[in-house]
Amino acid sequence: MNMMSEAAVEKALEQKMTEANYKMMGKDVSVYYGEKRALFDVNLNVRENTVTALIGPSGCGKSTFLRTLNRMNDTIDGCRVTGKITLDSTDIYDPSIDVVELRARVGMVFQKPNPFPKSIYENVSYGPRIHGLAKNKADLDVIVEQSLQKAGLWNEVKDRLLESGTGLSGGQQQRLCIARAIAVSPEVILMDEPCSALDPIATAKIEELIHELRTNFTIVIVTHSMQQAARVSQRTAMFHLGLLVEENDTDKMFTNPDDQRTQDYIMGRFG
Repeated sequence: MNMMSEAAVEKALEQKMTEANYKMMGKDVSVYYGEKRALFDVNLNVRENTVTALIGPSGCGKSTFLRTLNRMNDTIDGCRVTGKITLDSTDIYDPSIDVVELRARVGMVFQKPNPFPKSIYENVSYGPRIHGLAKNKADLDVIVEQSLQKAGLWNEVKDRLLESGTGLSGGQQQRLCIARAIAVSPEVILMDEPCSALDPIATAKIEELIHELRTNFTIVIVTHSMQQAARVSQRTAMFHLGLLVEENDTDKMFTNPDDQRTQDYIMGRFG
C-alpha cells in the first residue's frame, strides 16, 4: 500500500480546512441559454456566515451565477449549466438531489417584492407547512412570529396577521418575503437586487437587516449599487461579460482592486 507523502497529507488537510470555511463552492461554472454562453468557467466560493456581493454592469452574468446556486436556472427552457457547485461538499446538480429540498436550504429573495396574495400569516407559514416543519398550529405560530421578528417586521404587523400581504408597503413586502425565506430555516439566502424597487428609507432597513441576518445565515447579494455592496458585504466578486474578473475582501476591492476593469467600473467609467 502506497503511503501518502507528508507534504501530500499536509496539502490535503490544508485543502479540507479551507473548504470547511466555505458554505458553497463553484468550480468551472458555465451557463448556456440555447447557443448563447452567459457565464465562462467561473470559480467562486461562498464563505459561511458572510455577505458576498456580486457586482458588475447589467448583463454581466451576476444574476445568472446567483441563480445557479439554487438551480433557479432549471426553470428556464434551453438553459444548461456545466461545472460543479457544492453545498457543504454535496454536488447540488447531482441527479439524486431533491430540488425542492435544495431551495429550502438555499432560499431566494427577488428584485421585486412578490408576496403571495394571501394573509401575512399564510405567506410566512406556507413553507413550514408544506415542508412539515410544524407539528401543529402552535408550532406554526412560533415559526411565524420568530421569522417576522428576524425580518424586523413583527412589531409592524403583529396585529394585522390576517390581512393580505399585498397590502403592505414595498419595503414591508420585501421584509415579508425575507421572513418567508427564513421560515423554512435555510442555510443560505440569495438576494437578487432586493432594494432596487425600494425608497432610501426602506433600503436602509433592508441593509440593516442583512447585517443582522449574517449571524445565522450565509448571504449572497446581487446589487447594482456600489455603495450598497461596500456597506453590507465582507466579500465582493466583480463580473464582466460573463467572466469573474476578481473576488476579494470588500475593503480591498473598493480601495485597491487587482484588475483595471474593477477600478474602472467602481469609478463609473462604464456600466
